[in-house]
Amino acid sequence: MSPEDFDPAVTALLAAVQVTPAEVAACAPMTGGTYNSLLRLVLRDGRRWVVKRPPAAGSGSALRYEHDLLRGEAEFFRAARNVSGVPVPQLVHVEAGGSPPVVSGIVMTECPGVAWSEVDTSLTAGERTTLRQELGRVVARLHSLTGPEYGYPARPFGPPAADWRSAFTAMTGAVLDDAEHHGVELPRPTARVRELLAEAGEVLTDVTRPALVHFDLWQGNLLLDGDPGARTLAGVIDAERMFWGDPVAEFVSLALFDDIERDDAFLTGYAEAGGEVAFTDVVRLRLDLYRCYLYLIMLVEAVPRRYAPEQLAWTRRTVGKHLTASLDAVASALAGQP
Repeated sequence: MSPEDFDPAVTALLAAVQVTPAEVAACAPMTGGTYNSLLRLVLRDGRRWVVKRPPAAGSGSALRYEHDLLRGEAEFFRAARNVSGVPVPQLVHVEAGGSPPVVSGIVMTECPGVAWSEVDTSLTAGERTTLRQELGRVVARLHSLTGPEYGYPARPFGPPAADWRSAFTAMTGAVLDDAEHHGVELPRPTARVRELLAEAGEVLTDVTRPALVHFDLWQGNLLLDGDPGARTLAGVIDAERMFWGDPVAEFVSLALFDDIERDDAFLTGYAEAGGEVAFTDVVRLRLDLYRCYLYLIMLVEAVPRRYAPEQLAWTRRTVGKHLTASLDAVASALAGQP
């Protein structure tokens, strides 16, 4: 790809920061994302940027919570930029327009390094322990930040909720609406899932502070830099799915299809930086609710994204199994309550 091939919208984004296509020495699309498009730029003066844009309007692939999704990413990076020891991109420009305004593009600095997922198999056990401790400290620092309201910054479901229980009820309700709209086959009827999540909602009233939650901290969104044996966490990226809410929700993607309670290294680092969590029965029930939410998103988005047959089958089989287990865990916890 050459600068002459830039979409006019990309040219306009660069013009907003006084950069012309002629000042771009190299550019290439970035892969790995499933929603927004990414373009890596190297300017002739050595600066390295990433341009991020949402899909075209009317593409039909968006879920309800994904309305104005980039607004959340911009808010996350603005909130995190002054937190010591948290490696995030710096925002160069955020483009928004319309009424009400919608974020149509972001220009940000590129963090160094490669995705953790690409090098994980080459890490020694000692390296992995050190990195998970470092990650725990970073996440605890992020969770120390408090937002102005609960839920997604773009307010895709209307006015902000008064409390976390109301916000999370709207979030789960929206993805179940999406499931019905797109004809998604879930392992349990949507009506039963709604009923079960609503019945468990009382435990969410324990959350009284809207903490900063990335909610997509799998290894692909964590960058490592440095030579083998001396790698460090160099970037926390792709924060578009962030929200303000219960920090316990973060532990789902940090241990996807696994149990964060077994991650001693991460929890040690988390505690070292002031993160507080005690895995009581109530906290475990909240964690199961957040697992249900993420697994629902993963299952539902596969249909409008038009996954290839093999990927769709894997998602239904694997994610469906874990959603079933999480729903059963919620039901079991409720049955055991006095």
